[in-house]
Amino acid sequence: MSVKPAQARAAASAPRTQPKRVMDGTGPAMIMGRLSGASLPQLRLQSFTIFMYMKTMNRMSPAPGTSADTPAPRGFAHVDAWIFDLDNTLYSHEAQVWPQVGQRITRFLAETFDLDGISARALQKYYYHRHGTTLRGLMEEHGMDPTDFLAFVHDVDLSLLPANERLAAAIGALPGRKLIFTNGSARHAENICRKLGLDSHFCGYFDIVAADFIPKPEQGAYDMLLARYDVDPARAAFFEDMARNLAPAHALGMTTALVLPATPDPYREPFEQAREELAHVDHITDDLSGFLEGVIADSND
Repeated sequence: MSVKPAQARAAASAPRTQPKRVMDGTGPAMIMGRLSGASLPQLRLQSFTIFMYMKTMNRMSPAPGTSADTPAPRGFAHVDAWIFDLDNTLYSHEAQVWPQVGQRITRFLAETFDLDGISARALQKYYYHRHGTTLRGLMEEHGMDPTDFLAFVHDVDLSLLPANERLAAAIGALPGRKLIFTNGSARHAENICRKLGLDSHFCGYFDIVAADFIPKPEQGAYDMLLARYDVDPARAAFFEDMARNLAPAHALGMTTALVLPATPDPYREPFEQAREELAHVDHITDDLSGFLEGVIADSND
């Protein structure tokens, strides 16, 4: 059930914990702690400061891994646990699912903190880069209950998401168990997989709740996934659209595959869809169905 605007405003007026983290003297200080009572120009100035801090952080934080001395890529002959990310991995951006989620996150922040859209979007990006997910930022800095947030942001229209019989056949032919590993909710994952025609092939949906709200790429999320489903990482493969999320999986011993969009995704940053040779990325594809068909063909040789 989605959160109504009135409910979001009520949540905003409820007592909240003070922000637990502040920026150092060179960055914005306790921005959310000053939201109430700030004028609109002040909010916009604060949002601009957040935005510039985020851009600086992006420039200063290199992607994990290195292109130097890249070892031979791991194969799939030994794999008996196939782990897939969900959003932008199992479907293309043409379905316009992820943009809806992003828009609803912005709307949730706008209604919760009584912000204009520009300020809400800047705050969303700040939480994402600072905490890994917007939700975690809300939980850590404001003690927010995640239930309403997850229900609201994943209440999206899937009418443009077609069934993918080719992908379903390829995933179904893989030997062993198949799992979903997502920073979203299990309900969202189930809805997506059902619409794609993939739901009968997955034996588990490991979501942000199961990970105790620790998002990829933090190590704890991977450790909990492996423990929950008794997966040997040396016999597992992980398919993901974000290169940074493959680094912990590769370090654990998994075979890793980066799934890129077949055409440029206008809803994502260029660095999020760049084709780079990285030590922790064994394979790169922009056609998941075709890639899996190749894996299956190789195993039958």
